[in-house]
Amino acid sequence: MTARPRPAEPPRFAAERQQRIAQALREFGRVEVAQLAAEYAVSEDTVRRDLRQLAARGLVQKTHGGAVALHATVLPTAQRAGVLTGAKRAIALAGARHVQANDSLFIDGGTTTLALVQQLKAADSPRPLTVITHSLDVALAVSDEPQIRLVLAGGDWLPAPRIFVGEAALATVRAHRADIAFLGACALHPRAGLTAHDAQEAAIKRAMVEGAARRIVLTDATKLDVVAPSAVASLQELDLVVSDAQPAWLRAAVKVERV
Repeated sequence: MTARPRPAEPPRFAAERQQRIAQALREFGRVEVAQLAAEYAVSEDTVRRDLRQLAARGLVQKTHGGAVALHATVLPTAQRAGVLTGAKRAIALAGARHVQANDSLFIDGGTTTLALVQQLKAADSPRPLTVITHSLDVALAVSDEPQIRLVLAGGDWLPAPRIFVGEAALATVRAHRADIAFLGACALHPRAGLTAHDAQEAAIKRAMVEGAARRIVLTDATKLDVVAPSAVASLQELDLVVSDAQPAWLRAAVKVERV
């Protein structure tokens, strides 16, 4: 962890201490329990309680010995899978209600879209369906469903998000049309719109936007008012955002379904 100057006076109250921890996360991306305890002249157990409260608010992902900032949104899939599971489940359930029998679906990579697939595997879910995806986890989840036709857009492997990208994957997506594109959000911003961390990932998302009759973004609140480097789509190109938050700027630009 990058060294920081010791505060002249440690914070006296938990709320002030948590505010400073959140600020440190914004500046450095991660914090360590032992260093925070020394800085703020409190026990490590007190710091762990602070981090648990920040995690409950969706601001951090606890790690062994510390925490990392969630708003960075570049955690590997394995780490993101355990974050805000209740919110993601609710978002996925709301998204699944838009699916009808015989629909063709683009399904993006990510933990929230994977939660959508789990909802679509329920016994009373619409059938038959076609799923076109570049996500290995999504493909594996539906591979044993006899009434779901699976199209896997294979190509170059990106291990952190567990997706395929590149020209082969892009060509497969572009060769299909879908009733709905279910898009995960690396970041969603009032001016930048939907953005992604990787340019190749952004290209796949863009192809899904262009090839679908409806574009539905599934995102939790940690991805809102955040910008990633690669452009995908403007807010005006989206038909619906399903989220556990609905800030005024988002409601003004696109239909929002809050869970």
